[in-house]
Amino acid sequence: MAEQKQQNQSAETVSFGFKDVLPGEKTEMVHGVFASVASKYDLMNDLMSLGIHRLWKNAMLDWLNPQPNQTLVDVGGGTGDITFKWLERGGGPSQVVDYSPEMITVGRDRALDKGILDGITWTVGNAEQLPLEDSSVDVYASAFCLRNVARLDNALSEAKRVLKPGGRFMCLEFSHLIVPALEDAYDAWSFKVLPALGERVAADRESYIYLAESIRRFPDQETYARMIADAGLEQIKVRNLSAGIAALHSAWRL
Repeated sequence: MAEQKQQNQSAETVSFGFKDVLPGEKTEMVHGVFASVASKYDLMNDLMSLGIHRLWKNAMLDWLNPQPNQTLVDVGGGTGDITFKWLERGGGPSQVVDYSPEMITVGRDRALDKGILDGITWTVGNAEQLPLEDSSVDVYASAFCLRNVARLDNALSEAKRVLKPGGRFMCLEFSHLIVPALEDAYDAWSFKVLPALGERVAADRESYIYLAESIRRFPDQETYARMIADAGLEQIKVRNLSAGIAALHSAWRL
């Protein structure tokens, strides 16, 4: 009986870093994290990855190979990095969907600074309930977002729902090292350096502790690929970046 109760409790909770919380609690706690760090988000990305996140995002766009007749939904793309690169490379209209109004504000301001007035729709919305019609976009892209959703399986099902037949799914996310010799150094960077940077630069140590923990709780490359397949997407391929610190998962709706 105790074992059954434990299983029921587990089924009702999701991870927020190393904590187990209710799904609705995670959604609001994640909102709090990104509301806090929004103004320093891009600077912290540069510091956390030593600028390598820019190479990872370029690799993502290389693989996507944007075309002018394609539409994009950029899920969790609040500050606009993926969408800006998409447009620079000749892609068609993009809709940025992010749960954080603060991140959306940063992205809109960046677009204005770049002189981009057309081609982007900015929307506050949840990856688990996208404000898009069925079969309405050619490409679903997400960078460093999906590990923050309460129910990853729901978000992946939404990806399939909004993609047109023949549409492309692409996710860039922190993943699991494939070189064990790097683990000690990576743990030291994640759990000592990143919180210290967060405290010094963004005045928010706790959010960067969460971000480091959330990476460890995200499924490994093979498990995530199986989840994508379970959502009904096909032709799944995985590319490890920087020894698996990050990974690209590509799939298609057929």
